[in-house]
Amino acid sequence: MKILDRYILTSFIKTFASVFIILFFIFILQAIWLFIAELAGKDLDAGIIAKFLIFYAPKVVPLVLPLSILLASIMTFGNFAENYEFAAMKSSGISLSRAMRSLMIFIFGLSIVAFFFANDIIPKAEYKFINLRANIVKRKPAMAIVEGQFNSIGSYNIKVDKKSGENGEKLKGVTIHKRIPGNMNATIIRSKTGLLKSSETSNVLQLELFDGYYYEDVNSKNPGDRKKMPFAKSSFTRQIMNIDLSMLNNASTDEEQIAQTNNMLNLSELTYTLDSLEGNYTKEAKSHARNMAQRPNNILAYSRPSILTKNDTIAAVKKDSVPAKLIELIKTKEDKGRILDIAENSVRSTESSISSGKAALFERIKAINSHWIAYYDKFVIAYACLLMFFIGAPLGAIIRKGGLGLPIVFAVLIFITFHFINTFGKKLAQENGIPPFLGSWMSSFVLTPLAVFLTYRATNDMNVTINWDPLVKPAQKIFNKVFKIKTKDA
Repeated sequence: MKILDRYILTSFIKTFASVFIILFFIFILQAIWLFIAELAGKDLDAGIIAKFLIFYAPKVVPLVLPLSILLASIMTFGNFAENYEFAAMKSSGISLSRAMRSLMIFIFGLSIVAFFFANDIIPKAEYKFINLRANIVKRKPAMAIVEGQFNSIGSYNIKVDKKSGENGEKLKGVTIHKRIPGNMNATIIRSKTGLLKSSETSNVLQLELFDGYYYEDVNSKNPGDRKKMPFAKSSFTRQIMNIDLSMLNNASTDEEQIAQTNNMLNLSELTYTLDSLEGNYTKEAKSHARNMAQRPNNILAYSRPSILTKNDTIAAVKKDSVPAKLIELIKTKEDKGRILDIAENSVRSTESSISSGKAALFERIKAINSHWIAYYDKFVIAYACLLMFFIGAPLGAIIRKGGLGLPIVFAVLIFITFHFINTFGKKLAQENGIPPFLGSWMSSFVLTPLAVFLTYRATNDMNVTINWDPLVKPAQKIFNKVFKIKTKDA
């Protein structure tokens, strides 16, 4: 390696390492704030908290690594240009592309490392992170309930006035609101004391209640009674409730992780899972279509024997016998009313079946899209490293500013644009608005022309200039016109 290549590479690595460490700890601090409710006031020792952060840390690398490369590239090449080192290189016959050669090799190797990190390390860390959160709750069930406030656990909202015992398993003043999907009735359970029990081998948290009451709203058909808000009340001396702790694993702020395993799988596992998901989706779609196609025959088989005789049916298909309104085939008013009720119920039932089937299929599509996005993300991370370098390095040479001032401004603006487009594309792809491939690669497709443009301008010693005259001159004329009018009036 030549002295110049070693100098450029050393300067970049020093800047990159410093920037990466600073940004990494900033994102880790953000994670602490995200999970502060799970960590604060739970009597967790330092070792568990350290594991918690260590298993979470790999998730922030896909954000920190491209931003660090972008900022380090702008700062390094900005310093070279500001200190006229590039001018010295060019006077010696060394072009910008030649000066970037050693860093190109380094960034290419770093992108390969990023790919394997995303494919092997992040899924394992995600798996351990989810299991650590579940194991903490299993070992210390009181962690699931914070004293003096309502805690959402599965289909329950639980509040306790005070906790005691070695692990906070003894409860006093327990209030429970039970949520039932599709049921507007309020169910409230109150007890004087309670006891939490759990096992590390089970996902069930057992809550034993003593000396309490059970309240439930009662629906009344009489509007006058409904205004009185009737309810049923019963008492108990001992009651056991089983709560599914697996619901606690869905506390992550990333909605894409809810009920999904895509972030814990590598490429081979994602390929296998996608084959299974797509096969199940195809089978379910065909089954739903077949059921919808058979519904008219089932309804006709149900209604015809009781309303239309076989002779009436045969006569109805004759050309001369078909009336303008098919309902006229029915002779009595009672039968007409019955067939209309059957038709109305059939339409409503079919509409409900179509809606529920469509919703179920859409959820399967979302799961498939989420797994495809996770599949493409492993390649996007590697490409983002190369992309950010070919944006940052020529941009630093063009702006000719090093340090932490202007480079940070450009780096933040570019990275926010990249991250926003990336998030928008993924959300849109998950909702089946665009193909998952396009959603995952959208940010790269948008910023790649910028990288090509900046690299071309920098390697050809061309500054990036923008002609603002078409925008500034019309505004200036309007401003001058308004200013002159005001001056005359004065």
